[in-house]
Amino acid sequence: MTSPVIDILDTLIGFDTTSRNSNLDLMDWVANYLEQHGVKSELVYAEEGRKVNLWATIGPRDVPGYVLSGHVDTVPVDGQDWATDPFKLTRVGDRLYGRGTCDMKGFDACVLAMVPEMVAADLKRPIHIAFTHDEESGMLGVKTLMSEVDRLAPVKPVVCFVGEPTSMQVIVAHKGKSVYHATVRGKPGHSSLAPKGVNAIDYAADLIVKIRDMERRFEAEGPFDPLYDIAHSTAHTGTVKGGTALNIVPERCEFIFEFRLLPGLDIAPYDAELRAYIRDELEPRMQAIDPATGIDLVRVNELHGFDTAVDSEPALLAKRLAERNDHGKVAYGTEAGFFVVAGKIPSVVIGPGSIEQAHGADEYVEIAQLDKCMTFIRRLIAHSAQ
Repeated sequence: MTSPVIDILDTLIGFDTTSRNSNLDLMDWVANYLEQHGVKSELVYAEEGRKVNLWATIGPRDVPGYVLSGHVDTVPVDGQDWATDPFKLTRVGDRLYGRGTCDMKGFDACVLAMVPEMVAADLKRPIHIAFTHDEESGMLGVKTLMSEVDRLAPVKPVVCFVGEPTSMQVIVAHKGKSVYHATVRGKPGHSSLAPKGVNAIDYAADLIVKIRDMERRFEAEGPFDPLYDIAHSTAHTGTVKGGTALNIVPERCEFIFEFRLLPGLDIAPYDAELRAYIRDELEPRMQAIDPATGIDLVRVNELHGFDTAVDSEPALLAKRLAERNDHGKVAYGTEAGFFVVAGKIPSVVIGPGSIEQAHGADEYVEIAQLDKCMTFIRRLIAHSAQ
């Protein structure tokens, strides 16, 4: 390729770190790269040992500094029609194509390309590098990393910059997300005798309609924040599976749904509302026919939202480094919520590329976006050396 950042990105794209795969080879390469520049890294493994997070500190450890954070896993390419090899960086004009170029190995490559400048600078405040696994499959890596962060960064950092693709806009908030799995246990029977059975799909539909009604209430009553593209909280059912044949009353139905709440809203009252509806409305009707029937509701994952004050030091610093006066908020989730809630580290999301290019076929990042990210990090180095 033509520059250190592009060469590094080429290498990172060559590792197939789809979330279902191990990331050990990529992280070994990163650790060796850092070591070549005199930087020691610490590895924090997942319990099963096939995945690892990496943390490295450049500069003094006894003063507050700054975190540059990115995940190294990607979403699959299965079923997507790519014009190029997704695991080989391909340049077409001013765009670089490959899985993860935008989300978010482009940012990771910028961070690594700037390591020589970080090492050469006389940093008065440290710059920490945090690379995580399994962001795409439930933020699993950052959860483990945050359990070790007090040891890794003995003095609490001033801010964490999470490099998700924002076109280098300063993002100061995103919604939280709670994911649920519902299992409806019915009573099977012949469809000609349907009233004697308990149709699991029917009762799943009742609960799904209740979730939809909560969504409509969010839309009508708020609260609202106009800085989000969707200004209110949302509720959404994503998948439904149930039944075996038309002439059999369905014995089982499962579905997955989510809430995305504005920061500051607690999931507890919405959780309680659903469970009360199940307990007081649905299950009594089901169990009047068969006491063994019912509905199991399990919260399977929760992604923390965050909201950094626009006049806070982290937000103002991000704007100064990006040379932008604007800021935004987004509906999608990032690891920033875990840095804020679990790590107690104020955070801002800012990185190269557009979220519109993430996850699809022919994912790309513009070279100009990488240049802007490099400039951002270069200004952070200068700030840390003051």
